[in-house]
Amino acid sequence: MSTYKVVITDYEFSTLEQEEAALGSLDVEIIRAQCRTEEDVIEVAKDADALINQYAPISRKVIESLPNLKVVSRYGIGVNTIDVEAATENGVIVGNVTDYCLDEVSDHAFALIMACARKVVTLNNAVKNGNWDYKVSVPIFRLPGRVLGLVGFGKIPQTLAKKAQAFGINVISYDPFVSAEVASEFNVELVDLNELCAKSDFISVHAPLIEATRGMISDEQFDLMKKEAFIINTARGPVIDEKALIRALEAGKIGGAGLDVLEDEPIASDHPFLKIENVILNPHAAWYSEESQLELQRKTAQNVADVLSGYYPTYLFNRDVKEKVSLKEKDNQ
Repeated sequence: MSTYKVVITDYEFSTLEQEEAALGSLDVEIIRAQCRTEEDVIEVAKDADALINQYAPISRKVIESLPNLKVVSRYGIGVNTIDVEAATENGVIVGNVTDYCLDEVSDHAFALIMACARKVVTLNNAVKNGNWDYKVSVPIFRLPGRVLGLVGFGKIPQTLAKKAQAFGINVISYDPFVSAEVASEFNVELVDLNELCAKSDFISVHAPLIEATRGMISDEQFDLMKKEAFIINTARGPVIDEKALIRALEAGKIGGAGLDVLEDEPIASDHPFLKIENVILNPHAAWYSEESQLELQRKTAQNVADVLSGYYPTYLFNRDVKEKVSLKEKDNQ
């Protein structure tokens, strides 16, 4: 019988070789599952020491039903599938991976910005429908001197800022948790959210999904935006009030949207976005490259390996848990 049981609650990957390699030096049993509900997780993981999680809900009910649970490590930067407060209260370490797709997401966000700015999809669709006429894209503006507003200024938007500035775009940001000193290092001005919405030609959303950010961009913000402005979202769908965005698009209040994420995924077959021409839709793909996927799998599993080996993980999300769980720091190895 193995010393530890690790349950992978759900996953989309074709192979779990990276996870097996990261955990290979430990005496572990790895259980592969495709859980969708709390009950699914509780049933398969009732005696688990660790969970590796993608989309399955790791709620308070789940956490309090797993008496041996020591760590939950999530495939991704966000931890919105996990009740972090419940985990911390119960001495369960939460891990994520904060740096696996910085270039991928910032590249994808900029690709959506460029596609919107140059009306690439509109022109493509026109040509394929027999209309060879650049005027279907009017108006298009030069990029130098345009303003990009970043909602959130963590590692990904910081990376995006440098790429946009290389094209002559001016960058501003709203992030109440970032100091003016940090922003100035990137030649970025910090402003409040409404000022950002009023000044920006492109708005790129990079805020995490927490209660304070749910629906933070709504009717008030869309009413402030320029008629030619585009909103880009590669973060989490619910940060934007989707009904308000639909109203703004249908009323012609903004120029369009480039969305890699939605409130509900996958998109419903009758969703209004599918019929709005100036909306570009991608299937939550910004994080992906062959390299980033392997890195994500390896680092997610390594969080678990660290904890089961007696160390705090490199990517410790709920640092307050240190008041309840005493492990070694990895720097002491």
